[in-house]
Amino acid sequence: MSETNGNLLVAEDVYGGYGSADILNGISLRVAPGEFVSIVGPNGAGKSTAMKSLFGLIKVRAGKIAFEGREITKLRPDQIVRLGICYVPQEFNIFPSLTVKENLEMGAFIRNDDYSAEIENVYQLFPILKERRRQLVGTMSGGQRQMVAMGRALMLKPRLLMLDEPSAGLSPNFIELIFERIQEINRTGVGILLVEQNARQALEISDRGYVLVMGRNRHEDTGPNLVNNKEVAEMFLGG
Repeated sequence: MSETNGNLLVAEDVYGGYGSADILNGISLRVAPGEFVSIVGPNGAGKSTAMKSLFGLIKVRAGKIAFEGREITKLRPDQIVRLGICYVPQEFNIFPSLTVKENLEMGAFIRNDDYSAEIENVYQLFPILKERRRQLVGTMSGGQRQMVAMGRALMLKPRLLMLDEPSAGLSPNFIELIFERIQEINRTGVGILLVEQNARQALEISDRGYVLVMGRNRHEDTGPNLVNNKEVAEMFLGG
């Protein structure tokens, strides 16, 4: 692994996919401590696959991934989460038959200390979850379930939070609220790596962004610069 230069996460020339077919064709990215980074691009670009490869859910055929200078390329998800990375997938990210509070407690599954302070922090971030802490999550709205999923990930006090399409299927009001809360989490010092179809909205609040096309890096720049990039705007941001 090359010098990480103080970055929290570094991926270099990563190839991988499902079975024998590569979806990622040499992507590289980095996230500095406390940085907000978004990955955008067209459908089929490999955005979610990239996220899964970083979290050990997809086998990396070539390339290397490091977290805080330690190579994690071949580690399992349960090993990666113990290092300080939490991942919220787009789907199947909550336990619908459990209450809000039980979901949060499940998020602390590897902890053997008192995590009541983390539950209160989640309730402060998402006050509606405190009001509905005894409600079964399967009976809640999509936006509220997304809050539970994010809150559950925060129970482990991650240094890097990876979010895959957190606004998918949500109403405009909930999308705005979710993005506000992600920014609030980031302001506490947690690094954010976000995959998002609402590319303009994601890039506008990101420190940096990556545009993937066909499993390859197409553009890398600050979020505002990508929003103002003519090619990026015409291809991915609606002009």
